[in-house]
Amino acid sequence: MRMTLRQLQVFRSVCQQRSYSRAAEEMSLTQPAVSLQIRQLEELLGQPLFDYVGKKLHLTDAAEALQLASADIFGRLESLDMQLTDLQGSLQGQLSLAVESSAKYFVPHLFAAFRREYPEVNLQLVVVNHAQALKRLSANRDDLLIMSLVPSDMALEFLPFLNNPIIAVAPPGHPLCAREQLSLQDLTAWPLLVREPGSGTRKACEEYCHQKRAHFAQTLEVGSMEGQAEGVIAGLGLALLPRHAVRRELAQGVLRELPVAELPLMRSWCVVHPRGKYLSPVAQAFFAFVRSQRSQISALAERFAASGPGTPPGS
Repeated sequence: MRMTLRQLQVFRSVCQQRSYSRAAEEMSLTQPAVSLQIRQLEELLGQPLFDYVGKKLHLTDAAEALQLASADIFGRLESLDMQLTDLQGSLQGQLSLAVESSAKYFVPHLFAAFRREYPEVNLQLVVVNHAQALKRLSANRDDLLIMSLVPSDMALEFLPFLNNPIIAVAPPGHPLCAREQLSLQDLTAWPLLVREPGSGTRKACEEYCHQKRAHFAQTLEVGSMEGQAEGVIAGLGLALLPRHAVRRELAQGVLRELPVAELPLMRSWCVVHPRGKYLSPVAQAFFAFVRSQRSQISALAERFAASGPGTPPGS
């Protein structure tokens, strides 16, 4: 095959943009030039890469396979660049990291600790829900991913490194705040604010409440943890949220943690990548950092949870 890196770059842009015209704009090319590159790739492969269904562009099986291969190719080229800079005495490059939304408050502090050891490493961070995280893993979109509820039906390597306690919260003055001890069943008389379908926190809480036979007659769907917290503050109902996600609201006193006997629901955040994936030197260094610093990370998380609004951990 006489496949060129430029053709693969154009192909990857079309995959990401799901549009020839947007890919052309992103790469400063004309749309006919993009079409020509894709047509040449299809001739080399002997198979179509894209189908139009209605007005939407869809990847064929051949495109899915080529997308995985191209991600590996460009990953190895980036790794070579990092290795060459490493030979000059310093680790440089970019870490592409996807995190589930429940971890987005803590991960910047974790990366800051990592960057103190490797100051020339940059971060590309994307925040996703659980369903989006699974899609990104399947497509090999990121160097590493931080998530909970690691699926058992995918070939993955994962490293648990930090507890993710999920608690029940209510606004101050709520009748349940006056109780010294509660059960999950006691909460079901009030509306429960839940995340969108695809959220890992929602999935974990639904499974746990079903297991404990705590069935909420009324739920209100809110598309973010921030929206859930604001909804609780506004008096719309209760919520089950990661403690790390509402540390500022708890410290400010605008939310109260309810003393529920069955809570907190403990889950673990994990660093995850597909089994057999070639990790760049930066990704290897971050994975090794998390493995070696787990006890320090737990201490950092405790300081993070105990710090007041806007207070950096350790200050």
